[in-house]
Amino acid sequence: MATTGTVAQQGTNGNYATVGRRRQRGGRRIQYRREKRKTKIVTLKIGSLNVGTMMGKGRELADMMERRKLDILCVQETKWKGSKARKLGGGCKLYYHGVDGRRSGVGIILNAKLTEKVVSVERVSDWVISMKLEIEGILLNIISAYAPQTGGEEEEKEDFWTDLDEVTNRIKEEESLVIGADLNGHVGEGNKGDEEVIGKYGLAERNESGQMVIDFAKQMKMAVETHTSRKRLNTE
Repeated sequence: MATTGTVAQQGTNGNYATVGRRRQRGGRRIQYRREKRKTKIVTLKIGSLNVGTMMGKGRELADMMERRKLDILCVQETKWKGSKARKLGGGCKLYYHGVDGRRSGVGIILNAKLTEKVVSVERVSDWVISMKLEIEGILLNIISAYAPQTGGEEEEKEDFWTDLDEVTNRIKEEESLVIGADLNGHVGEGNKGDEEVIGKYGLAERNESGQMVIDFAKQMKMAVETHTSRKRLNTE
């Protein structure tokens, strides 16, 4: 099982990272000495996966998370109807939402140590679910998203991007954010003019849905990645 496309926030050091605080400019200047600040670091490993269906896969995904030492797994195309939370085994817990048992559906799986860190869960639609966690004083927002396929109805695509924009824009600047998603788009090979959001080693050519992914990443000052990442949350 491989992870799918992940849009991720730009880290504090200027490099593209799966999880990080929004960059802030400025600050007080000290003439003769720089004040030392204590930095709290939390390391998490986060993945994203289109599961095709959750039917019969709960324990399999829990075992995979344990093998790969994943803390959080965003899942798409669960095809589970309802808005619930369910234990999968090994202490893992799935929070999910879906309105049609034949298509779409999204969820977020937490390992055992994070299930008590949940502050809130917002089930936006069967395409978008958002979760806020508080980990050692750091507020981390996780969004799992599944974009309608390229051949889908235009109105459905517009509704998806509107939902994703709205839920993302509600997150405060000082909070951290990661989006694990299957955005059903090809960003393509090369990154001329888009260096701040993607690398140059993509595949095939960019399509219309891929351009929407790039535009969203630029708007949110985020980066596009396609792998599971172990990253640190920093706070001063």
